[in-house]
Amino acid sequence: MRTRLLPTSVVLALAASLALAGCTAGGGAGGGDLDPEKTPMMEYYDAMYGGYDEKEAAAQQKQVEELVSTCMADEGFDYTPVDQSQYQGMSFDDEDRDTEEWVAEHGYGMNQTPEEQEEMNAQAEDFVDPNQGYVEALSTSEQEAYYEVLYGPGPSDEEMAAMEDGDGSYEYDWKTAGCQGAAQHEITGDDLTQSEKYKPLMDEINSMWEKQQKAPAIVKLEAEWAACMADAGWSDFKKKEDAMNEVNEASNAYWEKGATEEPDDALKAEWREHEIEVALADFKCAEKVDYQNTYLAAQYEFENQFIADHKSELDAMVADIAQAKK
Repeated sequence: MRTRLLPTSVVLALAASLALAGCTAGGGAGGGDLDPEKTPMMEYYDAMYGGYDEKEAAAQQKQVEELVSTCMADEGFDYTPVDQSQYQGMSFDDEDRDTEEWVAEHGYGMNQTPEEQEEMNAQAEDFVDPNQGYVEALSTSEQEAYYEVLYGPGPSDEEMAAMEDGDGSYEYDWKTAGCQGAAQHEITGDDLTQSEKYKPLMDEINSMWEKQQKAPAIVKLEAEWAACMADAGWSDFKKKEDAMNEVNEASNAYWEKGATEEPDDALKAEWREHEIEVALADFKCAEKVDYQNTYLAAQYEFENQFIADHKSELDAMVADIAQAKK
């Protein structure tokens, strides 16, 4: 399975489609023949970044782990290949979130009840890292060296700021990603989407989502949703994504103030209550303005036009990627 940083706008476009598919509270279930998981550009994204095949991913990850073990040994460290298939059995929420009943109980699913957190912790505890004992036996300086060899030195402060800003200036480089990066590159090869040949096209793709948000139909839709939210008592939200971001910021602010311990149950309950209030208003307003279907109609139109304008370049890149995999 390839570990690759997708361009920020591609990530946002995929996230938006998945959200509309019911992965987040949003309303507008059903209706129309437009599938949020099969938007026009999704075919190209799958070709560019790979559709997920569980068996193939497991086989590749096993090869990666074996190469990592050899690489670490060459650098003087022990490393036992990790069975990554353990992650595949971890499931924290199989319920259908696209209902008012679910949202009224869980909000966006961010702030969990103590029981839900306990269930998640229990599943996480089932994961076995064969290297844990070895790493814990190392000194602090040895542990730092171990992880730098394994994952690379990590992004600089400037690169971290670029990632947080989402300006697209930070690019993943396997050559600075330690043994993991080298092993993954050996198994999956070069990323042609990051090549100079296709930089102009990728720049266009990267800006496509931002341009889409400025389309008249989307601007009108967001304004209608915001007006509904203002009527419900939430006048600070201008776009639908603002609601979830605001809920997320409540807990982020706690840690940004320098907290070093987990918040107590009372504070968690306060966050959860706030989340449910916001999410429920969001859900009802999205239903009222038919957010999902309206957004998808605009997205399909926008992506179809993009493909029409860039079809020859898109097809050429996909063909090169397919050839490189042979």
